[in-house]
Amino acid sequence: MQPDETPRRRRQGPVTLRGKAIPSTTTDQRLLDSRGPSDWVHTDPWRVLRIQAEFVEGFGLLSELGRAVSIFGSARTKPGSEEYELAERIGALLVEAGYAVITGGGPGIMEAGNKGADEAGGVSVGLGIELPFEQGLNDHIDIGLEFRYFFVRKTMFVKYSQAFVVLPGGFGTLDELFEAITLVQTRKITRFPIVLVGTEFWGGLVDWIKNQMLPSGKVSPEDIDLIHLTDDPEDVVEVIRRAHETQERELEERAAQKADARAGGNGS
Repeated sequence: MQPDETPRRRRQGPVTLRGKAIPSTTTDQRLLDSRGPSDWVHTDPWRVLRIQAEFVEGFGLLSELGRAVSIFGSARTKPGSEEYELAERIGALLVEAGYAVITGGGPGIMEAGNKGADEAGGVSVGLGIELPFEQGLNDHIDIGLEFRYFFVRKTMFVKYSQAFVVLPGGFGTLDELFEAITLVQTRKITRFPIVLVGTEFWGGLVDWIKNQMLPSGKVSPEDIDLIHLTDDPEDVVEVIRRAHETQERELEERAAQKADARAGGNGS
């Protein structure tokens, strides 16, 4: 094979490029050359840095939050409505039980949860999202952060919440609900309480799961137990409190068993 017949090849960090895939300029040239179009700021590699920055910002902001519960529900719920006042009450009760309250930061149920937490003297967190129809963060938030990417925002909800409280809502609420159920069901995260508030609103969905998904084998009987359905705000907090007390006892028991095993091994 003649030299000019040898396939062209270039290494760029961990990447190997050949033939037409090799760019006409080097990485350094594209970084340092300020001339030409600015399309590069919209490319996928640049988006990775933006995504990374959102994770870093979220982790840094929430790492010392302490125990917290996320409240989800419709942004269309009006102040003064029964559902709004219910979410407000739940936010206040969660603070009284020692939890911070996290919401999506917008209006409706989110605003109500933040308002209840704020007026009860607790920590009120809003994790907003950039949308074509601008909502902005509500006025009852102590710690607020707006994300570009839904999946980064979802990670923050799951990472820093010890329970999910889900009031009536639309597609976004359903998305958060079923992602939480899936993560707990598949044990991708430690099991935590998922409470649906509103028996009339959610009852049909729960019945469908029991009467359609369960008999056809799409879910297991124990999966149904991942969801607690109620109308009572005090019951919401009690379900969460009991679940966390059980988890703490189990952790203490496992720690004691490990300590006994180590002591037994040393004694032998």
